[in-house]
Amino acid sequence: MGDSLPFLLFALLVPVALVGSFLYQRHREKLLREWAARVGWTYVGTDRSLVSRWQGQPFGIGSSRNATEVVTGPFAGRQAMSFAYRYTTGSGKNRSTHTFHVVALALPTYLPMVELTPDGLGAKLAKTFGGQDIDFESEAFNDAWRVRAHDPKIAHDIVHPRLMERLLQPDARGMAIRVHGTDVLCWHPGTPDMDRVASRLQVLTALVESVPRFVWLDHGYDPART
Repeated sequence: MGDSLPFLLFALLVPVALVGSFLYQRHREKLLREWAARVGWTYVGTDRSLVSRWQGQPFGIGSSRNATEVVTGPFAGRQAMSFAYRYTTGSGKNRSTHTFHVVALALPTYLPMVELTPDGLGAKLAKTFGGQDIDFESEAFNDAWRVRAHDPKIAHDIVHPRLMERLLQPDARGMAIRVHGTDVLCWHPGTPDMDRVASRLQVLTALVESVPRFVWLDHGYDPART
C-alpha cells in the first residue's frame, strides 16, 4: 500500500487539476464576454491566424503557440483587438509556458517595421553584442527606449520629437511597441489585463495619429481624404 500511495494521489490530483483548469477557463470566458459586451466589442475566443500574423518577439518562439481570449472591436475609429498569446519552451520537467497580453490596432495601410522597447538591462546587453539601437536627438528618449527598424530613415520619420515626448509620458513607459505591416501592437508578460486595454490603445492611437502625412503618402494612403 505504501508504494502505491503516491500513484493513487497522482491519479486523484490530475482530474482535480483538470477540472480546476476547466472551471478557471470558463470563468475567464464569462468575464471576457461581459467586458466585451460592456465596451461594445466582440468575444472571439481562439484565433489560430494570429499565431503567424506577426514576426518578432514574442512571436515565432517555442512551440504549442496559440492565441486565445481574443476580443475585437472599435477604438477611436479604428479596429482593435486584445488577446492572450502563449507558447512553450523546454520539455519534461523543464517545460515552461510563457504568456503575453497583446493589444493591437489596425493601420490604414502597410508601414515598414519599427520596434520600440524599454531600454533596460536586456536591451543594453543586446547592444553590447551588436544589437541595433537607433539614436535620436533626445537623450531622455534614448535612455528610455531602444528603437529597431529595417530602415533607419522610416524610424526617424515616425519617431519625431512630438512622438518622443508622448512616449516619455508615464502611461507609455515600459511598453513594448511594434509597427508591423498593417498593425501597431504592444505586448506585456502575463495574462490579459482588461483594465489596461484602453490606456494601451490610447498610446498606440497617439503613435498612429502622429505619423506624418508624407509617410502615409509614401505608402499609398492620404489621411486628408478620410
